[in-house]
Amino acid sequence: MPNQLFYGDNLEVLRRHIKDESVDLCYIDPPFNSKRNYNQIYNNVGKEDQAQAQAFIDIWTWDDYANQGLEEIQTNYQGRFTAQSIDLISGLTKVLSKGALLAYLVSMILRIVEIYRILKPTGSFYLHCDPTASHYLKIICDAVFCSQSGDFQNEIVWCYKDPSGKTIKFFRRKHDVILFYSKSNEYYFYADNIRVEYGASTKQQIASKTTSFGRVVTGHPLGKIPEDWWEIPIINSQAKERLGYPTQKPEVLLERIIKASSKIGDVVLDAYSGCGTTVAVSQRLNRQWIGIDITYQSISLILKRLEDAFGQGVLENIVLNGIPKDMNSAEALANKQDDRTRKEFEKWAVLTYSNNRAIINQKKGADKGIDGIAYFRSEKDDPEKIILQVKSGKVSSRDIRDLQGTMTREDAVLGVFITLQKPTKDMIKESKEAGIYRSQYMSNPVDKIRIVTIQEIIEEQKRLDILLTLEVLKSAEKQMEVKQGTIDFS
Repeated sequence: MPNQLFYGDNLEVLRRHIKDESVDLCYIDPPFNSKRNYNQIYNNVGKEDQAQAQAFIDIWTWDDYANQGLEEIQTNYQGRFTAQSIDLISGLTKVLSKGALLAYLVSMILRIVEIYRILKPTGSFYLHCDPTASHYLKIICDAVFCSQSGDFQNEIVWCYKDPSGKTIKFFRRKHDVILFYSKSNEYYFYADNIRVEYGASTKQQIASKTTSFGRVVTGHPLGKIPEDWWEIPIINSQAKERLGYPTQKPEVLLERIIKASSKIGDVVLDAYSGCGTTVAVSQRLNRQWIGIDITYQSISLILKRLEDAFGQGVLENIVLNGIPKDMNSAEALANKQDDRTRKEFEKWAVLTYSNNRAIINQKKGADKGIDGIAYFRSEKDDPEKIILQVKSGKVSSRDIRDLQGTMTREDAVLGVFITLQKPTKDMIKESKEAGIYRSQYMSNPVDKIRIVTIQEIIEEQKRLDILLTLEVLKSAEKQMEVKQGTIDFS
């Protein structure tokens, strides 16, 4: 089976694309109901200090999606919910009422039910959460797994040191919770793969065979099986694997989970892939993998991370699903009404055309008119800026004039106008009248404003062939490396 990366709502992907009992290990690191906006921070160069691209919003409300989910649970959609699950959610509805917490729990149980379905009988499930709602999530997992011959195996506490979050009103919160469930009592657990070295005193006792009280001491030559509390450092600001993703987890954490509950060739699934730590570790450990995420920024980041870590050839063995591959699917993405995904068309267009290296702009106040920014080497001390703008509706020459105004305001020397519709003759004329840009780093002068159609991006594979001054999507291996080169808009 080829490795698969899905762009879309994980509930829909699980239901439509993942077969029953086809996955050996599932790990998820979903939103925690933390009531926070998370922003992906990119360290830029030039006159702007930062650009923030919203990775996801962990703020929940009771809305149409929550109502629909509750209806599916209470009417036992396709017979997938156990009586315990239905009774649990019905009871929580009375206790919690229809608000943010219940909306979050409804979302989670819908997905956990599908995860149980797709796990092999020997499969394992790890749910990464924090104390905000871990107690509710545990009873949900109990209702789904333990009522169907599954079992709870561990509550793992991941302890870490972090100087942030100082308080004088309560104990500092410096741990996450990972709930470990098996689908049956025939699950696999590869203990020898995760043994850790004994402490100095234990080593000495093993060497002498006895304790001071005469008790015989023996030990496994590979070390001990870890306890259910793991002291694993968080990713610090200087770590090579750091990507700037707000909830990125360290690879060593996922390595322990994957080694413990899968073997080479097994299928590992992460339904909330984020920046792709599970995917990257699975690739390195020779597991097959399935990744899912609802934001194209994450999909783009995962592809760039894999390419940087394993070479461009790794992308040839990945099946991409849900990403526009023809005009019909591009138009469908552009016309989505879902608030959660309505901006994904612009993100997809910018990141695809820029080879996953432009900065996505989320601010729509003072920065209106900018969907993406990229930088390239120039003759000045500071790099020059490219503004990217995307339009899916009707376009006219006024759009090109507006882009010129945005370029002037933002001190950008080049502009790219990406359009779903065919540009008019007046638009092309307006763009040509903007003039050309010359640089000693370019083999040929280029138009200051370039119009690119979605059809050209899809059917002709037209791309912005540029080595950015700073790679925006930082690699897993080459952090902060400045890449310089020439630019070619052809």
